[in-house]
Amino acid sequence: MNAQTEMLTMAGPAGLIELAIDRPETAPRGSAVIAHPHPLHGGTLTNKVVQTLARACVLSGWTAVRFNFRGVGASEGVYDEGRGELDDLLAVVAAQASEGPLCLAGFSFGAFVTSHAAARLHTSRDIQRLVLIGTAASRFEVAAVPAELHTRTLVVHGEQDDTVPLPSVMDWARPQVLPVTVVPGGGHFFHGQLPMLRELVLRHLRA
Repeated sequence: MNAQTEMLTMAGPAGLIELAIDRPETAPRGSAVIAHPHPLHGGTLTNKVVQTLARACVLSGWTAVRFNFRGVGASEGVYDEGRGELDDLLAVVAAQASEGPLCLAGFSFGAFVTSHAAARLHTSRDIQRLVLIGTAASRFEVAAVPAELHTRTLVVHGEQDDTVPLPSVMDWARPQVLPVTVVPGGGHFFHGQLPMLRELVLRHLRA
């Protein structure tokens, strides 16, 4: 994490939620809330892909808000199979990104939870960008992306992802006619390809 990263806690539905906030050097264009991978498999707000997303957000002028789901790090509570984690994400949005343009981003399990947050919030909030990386479509019921958000959505998946096979993401995206950006040779954690991932996200956020 950067020396400028602000660490704090806030009240959440299951107790305290741990946050990490990074701010751009100029006036922010909005707030980006970023969700991490599976809490029971080592997912935290310091995950390399999550940090890459935060960096891309800050470089493109967004305030990046990462947080630990319940039961992770200093966040209180216990794992709730995505239901309580959605409540956590919505609580972070309400407290840290309550108004103005909103970007929602998530990796793996975090992309699954983020999909449901977007479905819940799109009628009431100005969701400018949606970023779903390594979306856990083989393991969870990922929500469909609202049609009006399709042009604002970036879905990235590794061709050789052996945690969430690419065909499962294509099966989720196909009925929606939602484009998927495939990284050739990419695995679930994009080892050796994080700079490329950052550039893909930067291009999307700056468009």
